[in-house]
Amino acid sequence: MKIVVVGDVLLDVDIDGEATRLCPDAPVPVVDVENVRRRAGGAGLVARMLAGDGHSVTLLTVLADDEAARHLERALEGITVVAGASGAPTPVKTRVRAEGHPVVRFDEGCAPPPDPAVTPAMLHALERAAVIIVADYGRGLTSNVELRSVLATLAGRISIVWDPHRAGAHPVPGVAVVTPNLTEAQTFARNFARAAGSAEAVNDDPAALARDLRLRWQSKAVMVTMGSQGAMLVHGTAQPALPIPAPKTTVTDPCGAGDRLAASLAVHLMDGHTLDVAAVLAVREAASFLRHGGVAGLAGEPKPVNLQGRDTDALALARSVREAGGIVVATGGCFDLLHAGHTRALAAARSLGDCLIVCLNSDESVRRIKGPGRPILNQEDRAELLLALEFVDAVMVFDEDTPEACLAALQPDLWVKGGDYDVTQLPETALVESWGGRCTTVPYHPSRSTTDLADALARVS
Repeated sequence: MKIVVVGDVLLDVDIDGEATRLCPDAPVPVVDVENVRRRAGGAGLVARMLAGDGHSVTLLTVLADDEAARHLERALEGITVVAGASGAPTPVKTRVRAEGHPVVRFDEGCAPPPDPAVTPAMLHALERAAVIIVADYGRGLTSNVELRSVLATLAGRISIVWDPHRAGAHPVPGVAVVTPNLTEAQTFARNFARAAGSAEAVNDDPAALARDLRLRWQSKAVMVTMGSQGAMLVHGTAQPALPIPAPKTTVTDPCGAGDRLAASLAVHLMDGHTLDVAAVLAVREAASFLRHGGVAGLAGEPKPVNLQGRDTDALALARSVREAGGIVVATGGCFDLLHAGHTRALAAARSLGDCLIVCLNSDESVRRIKGPGRPILNQEDRAELLLALEFVDAVMVFDEDTPEACLAALQPDLWVKGGDYDVTQLPETALVESWGGRCTTVPYHPSRSTTDLADALARVS
């Protein structure tokens, strides 16, 4: 399926080197340049990230006719680019770093340009999108009336993730989620208050800001990002705000984190996840992006955590994946006589994160739940069969009737059940949410069950 990224592009130049002395004519460091790298920024960075993840991406933007634009075209090789004329020079942002630490940034061609026109080809490309990311960098593209009209129509059919800019246009009504950072949200709220002639101070509480902006923008949701403090998600009028904690991460340069978050949100929404789950995953993936060096590490774009070997120590596995910035997924059940419904559900659960731990009912627990004739296979055999599946990374056996003690020890980011469950009614939901985890479901296959399989075997025995 096609992901379409709409927005302004700019050329980012990274100059890296070593600073061992001060300039003789001014107390500033002298950077001995070791490497100069040019890469796509703005909406181009979002498209580059998605292409690096293996997605089919189309970038809708405007380009200048200058040397910087030719560098951009080379940086965007392999991505389908549908572009109109910008009518202004390519904006260039140059960052100088010494031993990985930012020293200075200087910008060229970043004055606000005239609002660019869009081409019929750009509008036509939107119609083929499975999901859309609007990466607004304040260069005027999102103000185009024709573009906004098409986006507003599509918002009723597909998910649109809108990453706004303080100098950009407001999101069109009906988009799935708008993702301002806290400073941007405060600025937007103050601008709205000023335009309304309100003398009241703006409430800077992230949840209050998100609620206010959601109503003003008429979006389905607003997700205010707060750096190391995670994010605050608000959607619907009756639902409480959802705080999403971020994993602890050492950050030297936060550049690109918002782009990574918007890209991840769009992918997970396209894959059919609820917004709550998509938001949790996106925050985790943005933190992982920064942990792996952020934009400085794009040459080695962070991939999902690579699990070396099959670690059956569930607690150690959960700890190592979490420390690496990965997403720990857990599911549970008896898994007595594995069948296709089990394997499909387990594969779907594993796709949501970087490891899957199965909380397995012990033999005694199964007998109390299912009766004296069960389990058919003992817990050692059931665990061995589960671990033989490539998408199961560890098994943790528990003796209680419910997996709550097991979950309290593991503290997974996601607790996954089959679609025949209502996660709001599960006794473990409140527990999982207490540490910032979320509960979700994967498709249920009603024609496949252990009981049916056992009955069939009894008839042929």
